[in-house]
Amino acid sequence: MGAHKRFRQGQILKVLAGPPVGSQDELRRQLVHLGVRVTQATLSRDLRELRLVKTAEGYRPLSAAAAEEASSVPALARALKEFLLDVRPAQNMLVLKTPPGGAQPIAAALDAERWKEVAGTLAGDDTVLIIASSRTARAAVQKRIEEMLG
Repeated sequence: MGAHKRFRQGQILKVLAGPPVGSQDELRRQLVHLGVRVTQATLSRDLRELRLVKTAEGYRPLSAAAAEEASSVPALARALKEFLLDVRPAQNMLVLKTPPGGAQPIAAALDAERWKEVAGTLAGDDTVLIIASSRTARAAVQKRIEEMLG
């Protein structure tokens, strides 16, 4: 790992050790204030490499968040119930709408499920795009998501 990357990731951990940070954009702004310029894509990659996840209390290490939320409810069902506002089908894709900051937890939990019907996910701040392998697969994914909410 390069020195710049190590420094940047160290600054991320430093910022997150303080008061809760509610979004990647807020984290990026705090890093700029510290003299670290970073794109959203690089910041997302750094958060993933550092195994940090977004929780209601801000970003936390994955292990701490998992231990804190130890429950018999699967992570995806918990994330959907907490963050999902709307599901919109579009051919072989699903668009999930969330409050600001809610897309990443849903996408991460969905990726962890490794559903064969899901070709991939993209998460912004308040939107998750689920790309399914076909329209039939999209319908199956939508049905499973709706059943988890039930």
